[in-house]
Amino acid sequence: MTSSRTTLGRPAPQGPTASAVSPQPPDDAPQPPAQQRRVRRAPGARDLTASSRVGLGVAVVWFSVLALLPLAAVVVATSSGGWGRFSATITDPQTAAAISLTITHALIVTLVNMVMGTVIAWVLVRDSFPGRRLLEVLIDIPFALPTIVAGLVLLSLYGPSSPLGVNVANTELSVTLALLFVTLPFVVRTVQPVLAELDQDVEEAAASLGAGRTTILRRVILPSLVPAIASGAALSFARGISEYGSLVLLSGNLPMRTEVASVRILSYLENGDQAAAAAVATLLLAVSLLAIVALDLIQRKVASRG
Repeated sequence: MTSSRTTLGRPAPQGPTASAVSPQPPDDAPQPPAQQRRVRRAPGARDLTASSRVGLGVAVVWFSVLALLPLAAVVVATSSGGWGRFSATITDPQTAAAISLTITHALIVTLVNMVMGTVIAWVLVRDSFPGRRLLEVLIDIPFALPTIVAGLVLLSLYGPSSPLGVNVANTELSVTLALLFVTLPFVVRTVQPVLAELDQDVEEAAASLGAGRTTILRRVILPSLVPAIASGAALSFARGISEYGSLVLLSGNLPMRTEVASVRILSYLENGDQAAAAAVATLLLAVSLLAIVALDLIQRKVASRG
């Protein structure tokens, strides 16, 4: 009487067929050494070619010469006076008023540009009307004009001899107006190409599924535009707190009233106080960096929610 071996209730194959079946190793079987395994590694960013290394080196050196070294020199000049000198400079009433005025109006202008710049970019991309090409050219005028020429233009239009009958010279409104003029193109030019690349079929599909215009704007369009809006806002704010040429003629540079931080820095330099000028410049640099980081975090959060 012969007994047959079964595997999982089925007769086990015998004879030549049984020997041809290779046993499966258990899950907890030891793996072969790493030297015996073939690991296929995907090409990564660290695998730079010789030409890429040269290009990266040239870019780093060029950026260091133009930006990092001058910024480091400003910080070193600030530290040479010590913390006491830095604190005394920043808390000086006239300097504090100039810094507060500059940051406040730069924030206001940035918020206005985020809205109006996006609207203008939408009109240029989605609408067709006579004179659109002319409007495209006019938007770039603040980029092309020297800032002192922009100040002269604003003074002619909104100064004591204004043909419009509007005189805002030597007032805080003149600071806002000048900053709005020179920072207008930043948000428009960063949002416009992104908006032009958006696929309108996605919007139409959302509308066919019953989504309203507000929902489409909030869930489809804005998540794609938020990074560009944030980039334009960062550029607008950075330009606003550093502006000088367009302000000196229209604002009047009145201490404690219309004097901005850049004019205050120039006053320190004219008086030979380089440490105080560097202190104000370092503070503006720190504020710019904080604003850029904050806008980047906001756009990441909004884009993830979208």
